[in-house]
Amino acid sequence: MGNSIAACLGGAQHEKEHQTAGKGKKKKRVAERKPNPYAEDPMKSRAPIRVLKDVVPLSHRAVIEDKYVLGRELGRGEFGITYLCTDKGTKEELACKSISKRKLRTAVDVEDVRREVQIMSSLPDHPNVVRLRATYEDVENVYLVMELCEGGELFDRIVARGHYSERAAASVVRTVMEVVKMCHANGVIHRDLKPENFLFAHKKEHSALKAIDFGLSVFFKPGERFSEIVGSPYYMAPEVLKRNYGPEVDVWSAGVILYILLCGVPPFWAETEQGVALAILRGVIDFKREPWPQISDNAKNLVREMLNHDPKKRLTAQQVLDHPWLQNSKKAPNVPLGDIVMSRLKQFSMMNRFKKRAMRVIADHLSVEEVEVIREMFKLMDIDNDGKITYEELKAGLQKVGSQLAELEIKMLMEVADVDRNGVLDYGEFVTVTVHLQRMGNDEHIQRAFDFFDKDGNGYIELHELRETLADESGETDADFLTDIMREVDTDKDGRISYDEFAAMMKTGTDWRKASRQYSRERFKSLSVNLMKDGSLRLEDRLTGQAIAV
Repeated sequence: MGNSIAACLGGAQHEKEHQTAGKGKKKKRVAERKPNPYAEDPMKSRAPIRVLKDVVPLSHRAVIEDKYVLGRELGRGEFGITYLCTDKGTKEELACKSISKRKLRTAVDVEDVRREVQIMSSLPDHPNVVRLRATYEDVENVYLVMELCEGGELFDRIVARGHYSERAAASVVRTVMEVVKMCHANGVIHRDLKPENFLFAHKKEHSALKAIDFGLSVFFKPGERFSEIVGSPYYMAPEVLKRNYGPEVDVWSAGVILYILLCGVPPFWAETEQGVALAILRGVIDFKREPWPQISDNAKNLVREMLNHDPKKRLTAQQVLDHPWLQNSKKAPNVPLGDIVMSRLKQFSMMNRFKKRAMRVIADHLSVEEVEVIREMFKLMDIDNDGKITYEELKAGLQKVGSQLAELEIKMLMEVADVDRNGVLDYGEFVTVTVHLQRMGNDEHIQRAFDFFDKDGNGYIELHELRETLADESGETDADFLTDIMREVDTDKDGRISYDEFAAMMKTGTDWRKASRQYSRERFKSLSVNLMKDGSLRLEDRLTGQAIAV
């Protein structure tokens, strides 16, 4: 289906070029069409969008440069760049996340930012949650000024220490669960707990571990259930895939983190995202491979209780904290879990860095021109120019640009894209699903990422190029684990990574493959629908718990 959509995009581009080159009736006909407000690019509208107007009413009236000096770049994310930020008065060093409005392509993206600010502003101060200090907004960006965390990621710190034990794992999980408990007590579900979302405040030995990202979090009321599929595949609870969940999903995600901390690999793993989803739904937890035979029964019991398939029987955050393994964590075995766990954790961390760097290249290169092509395709399909695309218009439009999609596939596309379930696609829904499917079917984005690593342009990523592109802030990269990445990705064993090998790696079932939150949402919504249709997943009524036919 993705290849057909990529072809459709090409067809829309061809139509646009034909109209321009022909300078004939087609161009005139397009010019005479009445304005379509739904096809308007909000970033190009006369009135710039105000992201924080309802959350921080006066954020647009202050100028960030009046109080802070923005320094070196600390990192890049989906929507913007994080900079070192210094308070002009106190000289305190902070972090400033600059979110580009140009990259907030849908109303969902804008709402995510608003909600993140609202949640971070509402949560009480907590030693393990990064504090939001200030917010600013101008025509081009939204700025979030936060505590600076420069102690590195969780797995990197574990690997750097060289000694890792159950006692150390218990300390980490207690911190994670204290954050979960605080969130739930304040009516917030995190929804994206994973190791990458925890950073150490500084590089000292006993630095605090802090939760840094609330971009997918949501407010909830007791008994409220959610259906939106968000999160990262490895850490996703089964009820998220069933689209009927509550705060219990955070305990599941923390249980996955605990499993990884104790053995170095995720409990539910497969080569594809559908395979990961099926493994989660089966819920079979492996306690046989190394090092599980050496791990205490209390630790294994807690993993089982946190990964209970029935959310009603799953432990609450407080019950996890009260579990004997955490209550007696100072007595937990302090013997090293072994080289195998350290090796797995380090490889997990390094591969994470490789894929995140590749996805950053892809995210940075979704061009204005690509979005323009999608907008032209929307206009082409919206025959009655009402700003909405019906199923019949979608079907006719796809045929017009040469698509070979079967009718069942078109219906599936419509079902996945129609987020508000009103039977038609508005512009935002159309852009979201088209970008999603284009990325699945068009290798251009993967090629761009490959070219980023292939510095000399010889068609292969070689060890020295990996070393250069994956170097940490000190400019160093562990040679042994670069070799491990090469060994895993280089399937033909010629000592270098070809484009096909790189593309295969990017298409395996890892959580770093998502290029945008909305992209991830739509992909997993589609996956959920497919699993329901083939009988792998049973959807239940939220009130009765009875199965729903699909």
